[in-house]
Amino acid sequence: MNSFKKKWGLTIEALVIVFILLILKTIIVFYNLEVATASPLIPALVGGVIFTIAIIFTGTLADYKESEKIPGELAASIKALYNDSKVLPIDDEITSRMRIHIIELLHAINSNLRKNNWNLHEINSTMNAINNDICLLSGKGIAPPLIVKLRAELTSIDRISNRIKTIAETSFIPAAYGIAELAVGAVLIMLLFLKIEPVYEGFALIGATSSLLIGLILLIKDMDNPFEVGKKTYADVDLSLLWDLEDFLKD
Repeated sequence: MNSFKKKWGLTIEALVIVFILLILKTIIVFYNLEVATASPLIPALVGGVIFTIAIIFTGTLADYKESEKIPGELAASIKALYNDSKVLPIDDEITSRMRIHIIELLHAINSNLRKNNWNLHEINSTMNAINNDICLLSGKGIAPPLIVKLRAELTSIDRISNRIKTIAETSFIPAAYGIAELAVGAVLIMLLFLKIEPVYEGFALIGATSSLLIGLILLIKDMDNPFEVGKKTYADVDLSLLWDLEDFLKD
């Protein structure tokens, strides 16, 4: 995805929805269907909706900031595990097979990320193969500190893998999403049928308010799974470190 789409794609999606709302507003004005009158409660209602969305955004942002660190930490642990297998004081089929299993683990991770479907069973199967290699190396008399280091890196990868699944498949308080979407819908419907003079002020109000509310809802939904890969995802972490590492290890 190019930089323009990544920066403005979500905004364009929001503006398309806003354009449809403005068309509906035009029809309502034309047929004189504006039945609501301006009230001091309206700004309070809009402020309350924005406050609710801000709470959800704060919770989602915390997971997103954590997710930004995950690709780098995961790549570092896999690379360390691979390099440690090359410096072991033994050179036989076990270490060679272990390096192959490490590459297979990285391939499984990248494949799952590209498919936007974190299959923990597949990841665990490849990690079990590496764990078995470490057990065989332990039986060969490798120094315990080296075995402990290999196990520590594998445990780190396992912990990160479980965290990815949790972040990718768990929404931040689904009930809060429902309340926010219902509140936004109520505000937009109210603004559509609100009579404001002059008319252009009404269009400006619904355009500005709906752009903000719809844009934030779309942004939060996109941020809720920061590991998505595709053309219609805009708020996602950079996974290029993992892609590059797989190419490097294969070479």
